[in-house]
Amino acid sequence: MSFAEIFKKIKKNKNFMYGVPFLILMVAGSFGLQEFSELRYKYSRQQTITPEEMEKVGVTMKKPSDVTIEKEFEKIKKLDIDNWENIRGPRPWEENVD
Repeated sequence: MSFAEIFKKIKKNKNFMYGVPFLILMVAGSFGLQEFSELRYKYSRQQTITPEEMEKVGVTMKKPSDVTIEKEFEKIKKLDIDNWENIRGPRPWEENVD
């Protein structure tokens, strides 16, 4: 048997025609995905913002000791949740007529 005859026989095999390209795609895809995920973590911006930086922008932050669960719960207890009115917001296709 010559190489050409062997190749024709293998070429007719469904496992070769569909399986080998699939495996090549999976292996090459994993290497490509590895490169993209490496870029994601390499250039991600994970910095904490200090209160001084926030004040430069114009945002005042409270001290962590000033904000507690108990104080927030007291604020929520004072809200009147039984008497409220549902106000429908404007839709993008509607004109803003006030």
